Amino acid sequence: MKQLTSNQVRQMFLDFFEEKGHKVEPSASLVPFEDPSLLWINSGVATLKKYFDGSVVPENPRIVNAQKSIRTNDIENVGKTARHHTLFEMLGNFSIGEYFKEEAIVWAWEFLTSDKWLALDSEKLYVTVYPEDKEAAQLWREKIGLTDDHIIEIEDNFWDIGVGPSGPDSEIFYDRGETFNFLPKDDPENYPGGENERWLEIWNLVFSEFNHKEDGSYEPLPNKNIDTGMGLERVVSILQDAPTNFETDLFMPIIREIERLSLKKVYGANKQDDISFKVIADHLRAVSFAIGDGALPSNEGRGYVLRRLLRRAVMHGKKLGIDQAFMFKLVSVVGNIMDAFYPEILEQRTFIEKVIKNEEERFHETINDGLTILNELISELKLSGETKITGKDIFKLYDTFGFPVELTEEYAEEEGLSVDHEGFIKEMEAQRERARSARSDSKSMGVQTKLFSDIAVESIFVGYDQTLVEAKLEIIATDEELVEMAKIGETVRLIFNQTTFYAEMGGQVADKGLVLDFEGNTIGKVIDVKRAPAGQFLHLVELMSDVKVGQIMKLAVDKNLRNKITRNHTATHLLHQALKDVLGEHANQAGSLVMGDYLRFDFTHFGQVTQSELDEMEHKVNEKIWESLKVKTTETTIEKAREMGAMALFGEKYGNEVRVVNIGDYSIELCGGVHVSNTDEIGLFKILSESGIGAGVRRIEAITSEAAFNYLQNQERRLKVIAGLVKAQQIKDVERKIEQLQIELKETQKENESLQSKLANEQANNIFDTIQTVKGITVVVAQVEVSDVNQLRQLADQWKQQAISNVLALGFIKDGKVNLLTAIDQETVKKGLTAGNLIKEIAPIVGGGGGGRPDLAQAGGKNPAGLTDALQKAVEWVEKHS
Repeated sequence: MKQLTSNQVRQMFLDFFEEKGHKVEPSASLVPFEDPSLLWINSGVATLKKYFDGSVVPENPRIVNAQKSIRTNDIENVGKTARHHTLFEMLGNFSIGEYFKEEAIVWAWEFLTSDKWLALDSEKLYVTVYPEDKEAAQLWREKIGLTDDHIIEIEDNFWDIGVGPSGPDSEIFYDRGETFNFLPKDDPENYPGGENERWLEIWNLVFSEFNHKEDGSYEPLPNKNIDTGMGLERVVSILQDAPTNFETDLFMPIIREIERLSLKKVYGANKQDDISFKVIADHLRAVSFAIGDGALPSNEGRGYVLRRLLRRAVMHGKKLGIDQAFMFKLVSVVGNIMDAFYPEILEQRTFIEKVIKNEEERFHETINDGLTILNELISELKLSGETKITGKDIFKLYDTFGFPVELTEEYAEEEGLSVDHEGFIKEMEAQRERARSARSDSKSMGVQTKLFSDIAVESIFVGYDQTLVEAKLEIIATDEELVEMAKIGETVRLIFNQTTFYAEMGGQVADKGLVLDFEGNTIGKVIDVKRAPAGQFLHLVELMSDVKVGQIMKLAVDKNLRNKITRNHTATHLLHQALKDVLGEHANQAGSLVMGDYLRFDFTHFGQVTQSELDEMEHKVNEKIWESLKVKTTETTIEKAREMGAMALFGEKYGNEVRVVNIGDYSIELCGGVHVSNTDEIGLFKILSESGIGAGVRRIEAITSEAAFNYLQNQERRLKVIAGLVKAQQIKDVERKIEQLQIELKETQKENESLQSKLANEQANNIFDTIQTVKGITVVVAQVEVSDVNQLRQLADQWKQQAISNVLALGFIKDGKVNLLTAIDQETVKKGLTAGNLIKEIAPIVGGGGGGRPDLAQAGGKNPAGLTDALQKAVEWVEKHS
């Protein structure tokens, strides 16, 4: 067995499978791209679903990757076990319909045991198989030479997510020896594949060969696939002879720095402190990578997960004696560990640190509030003789203030109280269910279809510089099959050898237009264009005459619509750079929609965007339009594009050959869309709105050219109407005229308030003249004529200042609703009579409810007819409780 670093293991895995003809796929963003079924990328295969479900045909059916992943379903176990993590790396090799079980098994064994690669002791390796998968068991025996005692049949070795692809799997385990055997020898879990620490699972080979149908049956897939995964952290723990994953070079530099910040805590000294060290190190990795990939802390979705991880780590920092923001100081440590394969952490270090520090400081501001609430809760429970903190209260502390359950338990234990674990779990499950319901119910992986996946004809896009072209019809498809002919009135999908129609992609909508014969007659209307699995252009066409395969036609794009789309698309590039200029480099694109009539641009930003910032962006974009910058497109390799400084779009993957769009010296991005040749073609740019749409993501909607001119013209018409309404001679006088009217209105309001105050005083004199005495307690009850609740409170203030009586009950009716107010002086409150109890007694009579302090309470109701009875009830209540 070799002594290797984590970086060496990762690179060796990629090199090994590259030698076996695999294409290396770069690690995708943790934030899923165009996949609403996932909150996070949670496995190596998650980013390859488009290949497995047949919606896209890969350039190379053999793929290998090292994919950063996040799973948070077992967050409470992080730090307590040897291998639970929120962020982890999955090393995987995949075959999309090419090699199958034999190659997967042989190559896995070669990588693990060969002296050239990991050189693990083959005697310490065990495998598990699905009992009915005789082929896999036979391969392990005959191709690898394993004896029966190293092959264990396990019924659970079948990968199945419900409807969709499924199949048996075979896991590889490493025997860590008796040192890690913490179970009795006769324990039923004491075997490779059981729940134990001795036999460590390091690799899982999934043989995806069936389609699990809705009726519960299984049928063979058109293409059999291989999906394997090897956990980097687990393999490294073996190679570095680490007791747990945390003692490897992936975590120890972080833990050492936490030791330094804690001043006097040392890792390994005691179990409880070790848990805190591990939680902080683990959560720091997750939040650093997630923020680097565009996720931001918030109160929903993945933003909520980030906030929870950060707050959990901060609370564990407090356990280690760190009482100030500290996690942001550790980002560079994570970056240095991972830089060999994940340079994005150090590249975005300043931004990641800023987000984490901001979130830490916000939490430190609220954490004392949480402690206060917990202490108050404990005091109340003790006063009432209770001995247990309820699940709802634990969850409130956990959810609102980020208190880990174990922290609440510690405080409770110190005070002699227990906690309702079951109730807390129910609250957690209810929250998880709400989160699941909030996400799309899209299936996690579709089923392969062969309708387009086997089409090999070439279809070239020539629409970057032309909108009319002759083309040969190669493919006609209905919803169910490929056909040779289609008739007038049908809607079919057509593939041509070349096309000028842009397929919907990268946020840009598809072109529309016509299919013509050589006399200019319309054969069909193109209503949509999408990409087939192998990249061909699928034209959705409403036919106005019969067509047949092999026919030569003319494809004519709607020029007017295309021009509008290209102006808006180039404007999004200008806007993207303007966002970075004004808000900072962290403002990355998080989605876009480019249509003919408007553009929509989503971007990451963790604060509000001010109007002055929007004005500055808008001005910058228009400046670049008026500078008449040339728009130049270059086809090059992805490596050269990055050397040129081209921005890549959020979450999107690119092939080896890419298009780089340069707008003068101002903007450079990777983009396959269609653009203007000069920014002056855009004419004008106008922002319509800016809003928050989710966790740290904001949206700008804007228009250009003709639409912008029409918008401004309409605004001018509205201003002219307003000028007429405020009697301004010209538009430029409107602002001054409105200011003048506002001053006059304020003066009128002051006069009105003064009159109302005088009326209230006069009314008060009349009301307070009528005082009843009930068992020695003076009472004033009255229905009054006031305009709002504020005037009702004014009457109560006068009653209090003048000490009119011991008890006051007032009510008024307005717009079919009732408002009540009760007040009791301090002397009477001491006797046990409170305004809150009184309001609760009389409010139901007017069809309402309310509450308040012992000396003052309010209520509202919907039954005006009950007001007289409610006031009378107040007198009776005083008599009853005196």
